[in-house]
Order: sequence, then structure tokens, then C-alpha cells
Amino acid sequence: MTTDAAEVTGPRVIEQRGLYFDELEEGVVYAHRPGRTVTETDNVLFTTMTMNTQALHLDAAWSEDQPFGQRLMNSMFTLATVVGQSVPQLTQGTIIAQLGLTDVSFPHPLYHGDTLYTGTVVTGKRLSSSRPGQGIVTLKHTGRNQHGDVVALATRSCLMWMRDAHAAAQRENAALKERARKGRIDT
Repeated sequence: MTTDAAEVTGPRVIEQRGLYFDELEEGVVYAHRPGRTVTETDNVLFTTMTMNTQALHLDAAWSEDQPFGQRLMNSMFTLATVVGQSVPQLTQGTIIAQLGLTDVSFPHPLYHGDTLYTGTVVTGKRLSSSRPGQGIVTLKHTGRNQHGDVVALATRSCLMWMRDAHAAAQRENAALKERARKGRIDT
């Protein structure tokens, strides 16, 4: 929520947010830190919570006899974490909607105890033809383990605010709420 400078008393407040459409640069690598060390608990909880009974994530004895010799992190957990690591830096409070995920792959397994690091490149951006003040951004996420092995790739498209349009929408919403609070809006 934006606050009028006249209303602020005390220190200036800076709220963490992502970048607006107009701030994102194509071809730049955004490195998201800190990394996330993934655990057996993460894997078991995510796997069971999503009703994925794949023994490759849950059964240590069975997994020992499989090609990787141990349990693997659930790939959907890996994907969710890769996307999640990008949120504070890129889309926190500046995204309107995630439009889709494509080209998802897992070239190397992620194991319990690995640390996942994500980088994102903006591969495209264009203004929306039907939604003034908004734009569509294409992001390519790359997740790597602590050794630099690529463990996840995904392309994501998002509908993003432009800074001025978002500020105008927030002012309009605040004015509507204030009128409603004062009983000035007919129902």
C-alpha cells in the first residue's frame, strides 16, 4: 500500500518488492540468493502432501537398487522451489498473474542435502495489447546444485504491472475503500 508522504511519521519505510515490467531487462541474469539446501523432510512432506506415492521419493531401500542409487527430490518440489526463489527479486507485488510454464526439464537429479541455486534470464517482454499499463514477460529459470549441475529448467510467462499503472490502480482502490468506509458507495 502506498502512503502519502504527509501521513508518514518516523523513519522512511522501504517495502521489499519485485521489479516492474518497465524495470526488467532482457538478457540480464538475475541471481536469486540465498540458496536452499533441500532435505529428506522437504521431500517426504511435499511428496506425501501432494499424494505422490512414487517410491523413488519415499522408499530408500527400493531406491538403492535403482540407477541413481538413492532417493531423488520430487521434481515438482524442485520446480516450485526454483520458481519460488525468483519471487522476492522479480515478481513480489508486481505480478498480476502467472500465465504458463513451458519447456520444463530436469537434466540432473537433485538429492537430499543438495543446495539449490536459481538464476533467471528475461528472454522476452512486450506490452499487453488488451490491458493498458501491463506487460507480458517471459522468464527462463535455471536451477543448479552446489556443484553447478543444472537440475531444473523452466520457461515461465507472467502478466506484470508497469510501475505508474500499478500506482494509479492502488490509488483508485484506496479511494474506493475510503468512500465505502464512509458509506458513500451505493450497493
